[in-house]
Amino acid sequence: MRKFWLLFSQSATIALGVLLVITLFKPEWRVWHNPTEGSSNISSTSPVAPGSYRYAANKAIPSVVNIFTSKAIRTTVPPITNNPLFNHFFGGQAKSRTQRVSNLGSGVIVSPNGYILTNHHVVESADEIQVALHDGRTLLAKVVGTDPETDLAVLKIDANHLPAITFSQSDQASIGDVVLAIGDPFGVGQTVTMGIISALGRSHLGINTFEDFIQTDAAINPGNSGGPLVDTNGNLIGINSAIYSRTGGSQGIGFAIPANLVAIVMKQIIEHGEVIRGWMGIEVQDLTPELAESFKLKNDDGALIAGILRGGPADRANIHPGDVLLSVDNQTVTDSGALLNQIAALKPGQKTSIKLLHRDKLLTTTVTIARRPKLETGTENTP
Repeated sequence: MRKFWLLFSQSATIALGVLLVITLFKPEWRVWHNPTEGSSNISSTSPVAPGSYRYAANKAIPSVVNIFTSKAIRTTVPPITNNPLFNHFFGGQAKSRTQRVSNLGSGVIVSPNGYILTNHHVVESADEIQVALHDGRTLLAKVVGTDPETDLAVLKIDANHLPAITFSQSDQASIGDVVLAIGDPFGVGQTVTMGIISALGRSHLGINTFEDFIQTDAAINPGNSGGPLVDTNGNLIGINSAIYSRTGGSQGIGFAIPANLVAIVMKQIIEHGEVIRGWMGIEVQDLTPELAESFKLKNDDGALIAGILRGGPADRANIHPGDVLLSVDNQTVTDSGALLNQIAALKPGQKTSIKLLHRDKLLTTTVTIARRPKLETGTENTP
């Protein structure tokens, strides 16, 4: 028995010694060794890190394009001197020359057959438009139509089976939602920035005629214009359009046109080449609490009619300056901006019911809506 225990203790001692040597000098020989321990060969299928938005970015990026535009501008070179005789003999007369000016912006593919959304100001007056796709191709684009009053434009390229972005319901967005802005800022290349929705329904900014902006602190810089603002599912929630900045760069206040408005404008441009809106021919202003009190109104909902276009729809309906519009088509008017949108949504030729306050009396009348004149007529800010 004593010999057995002696043999056992000697064997255990030898085994422990061998194990110690293996652990110190050849750890890979251990049968319980983890093959990834101490190795940089980590599987590419590892789970997404918490807080990563790679899925949203990878889904949206193939739909984003870079837009390069150019246009010819004629300039006059002044004469060398003010002496007509000198200029006559030495060729110093004023000369006209043409130079090309380039512009850079972004856009997003909205259909597999080549329709692209961007900003009106990106392609305005352009002679040539080139679109650089994510797959490396560069194609010429033509303008299907633009809407300066929302700063949107639709382009078309000759291509099919393109990766179109998916539209989100922007009216379901909330302040605090995480968003990504994608574009080509300053021409450095396609870039993704992250932020949150800072505010909704921004208006009265003087940027566009029709304003209902999503405000975000995601970095938007020159070159981002026309690119998409996407949610954490990679779906389009807005088109990046403008920034508030004292330096020319992002200061955390960017504005995007909401996807719901974008879809309406895009559909009309594709179908008609332009956006058709309703118009009444009135000039309005907001009701202040003091004005509301003077009209003996319970609140400041409504819009004060400051002017009437002679011969326009409102004039023909016997509406007068000084009247207060309270509802249009049975929808309450909250302010002048809301009224502009309400009337624009009506179809030309439609007869609509108008509720107003005329000389302290509540009246209801009917107005036949006309077609809103184009921007260049100078009536762009009147509903």
